[in-house]
Amino acid sequence: MNDDDKYRLGAGVMLLNEQRHVWVGRRIDNTDEAWQMPQGGVDPGEDSFETALRELEEETGIAREYVERIEDAPVLELKYDLPDSLKGTLWGGKWVGQRQHWFLMQFTGDDSQINIETEDPEFSHWKWIESEHLPDIIVPFKRDMYRAILDGFSRWL
Repeated sequence: MNDDDKYRLGAGVMLLNEQRHVWVGRRIDNTDEAWQMPQGGVDPGEDSFETALRELEEETGIAREYVERIEDAPVLELKYDLPDSLKGTLWGGKWVGQRQHWFLMQFTGDDSQINIETEDPEFSHWKWIESEHLPDIIVPFKRDMYRAILDGFSRWL
């Protein structure tokens, strides 16, 4: 049985700089200092790649002309489940988690073009990290998905 209708469709970006470090932002709404890569929900009529570019700009201030698409994740959709404490509250209780399409992109600009003080800020801080540290700084319920993202893009990291 397919349960995709229980999961919000989203897209995410693993953004690399010249040193092959990964961009992460610390969520403004999480007291556990949880970090994540740019990601968000697909709007009606929008394809996943357009969502990824839109979310990247909305969350980081990075315009699409400063990124190059390297590769799409080999697994079309990666899923995570929300913890029980969030299932009834996040997204109006409509979904139990997300199923996401992930894209690996190269940042071609410089750090001055990153501005997390956006119209609706999601992050309080940002940094570049070595990819192997990603699972250690992500909220626990997303760790398996982040490990799968790392596996999928491993030849580029």
